[in-house]
Order: sequence, then structure tokens, then C-alpha cells
Amino acid sequence: MDLQAKVSSIMTTEVECVNPDQRLVDLKHIYEKRSFHHHVPVIENSKIVGMVSLIDFMRAISYATLDDNEKVYQTMKVSDIMSGQPVTLDESATLREVAELLSSGDFSSVVITRNDQLAGIVTDTDLIRLMLK
Repeated sequence: MDLQAKVSSIMTTEVECVNPDQRLVDLKHIYEKRSFHHHVPVIENSKIVGMVSLIDFMRAISYATLDDNEKVYQTMKVSDIMSGQPVTLDESATLREVAELLSSGDFSSVVITRNDQLAGIVTDTDLIRLMLK
């Protein structure tokens, strides 16, 4: 594995995003998709303003059922549960740089940017898959 390769070579470019004003029911529908990563970037005015993890979401809905009409899904907003200022790297960063960030254990995904806008996302799973090739 070439650790000097650009992170853009393994990043996921089709990233589901939400905005801070969306209701949790919209986030629920993203998480219900079968092959979805566990982190959702939060975008406002084309800028990355936060991140929602599956754990953030599960904590917020801990007593809810799967019914879309549950109060928590209809009244809470993404801004209520998101973490602000997610860690980002420019798409010119190397695999070594993203691996060093992810190996800290503080998080399991890094938002990749191009001109300060979302270009993709890299997760620890992406790095593991690359290692297995």
C-alpha cells in the first residue's frame, strides 16, 4: 500500500448529507438504507458545519420506535444532535495523513474537502478494505 497516494483515491464521493434544519425523520431515512456508512456530514450554505454519527442519532431516539410519526423524529432537528466542526482533510492529503488521524481512535471518518467544500468521506473501513487488497 502506497501511503503517499492521495486520499482522493479511496474516498467515497457520493455522500449523503443533511442540513442543520432538517428533522430527524430525514436522518432516520438515510440510516435505514442498507449499505450506508455511519456518519452523515451536515452542510449549510455549501459549508461543512457538523457531523452526525449513528451513535449521536441512537442516543437521541433511544426510547422511540421505528414509526416515522414518533415525536422525536418530527420535533428534533439535526442541529440538536450534530457535532460541530468535524475533522477535515483536503483531497490532496495522503493516505498516511488520513490513517494517522483515524488511528487516534477519536473518530472513524474524515470529511475530505476541495476548496473548503465537501468532496468525499473516508472511513476506517475504507482503509481496512485497501489493506486487504
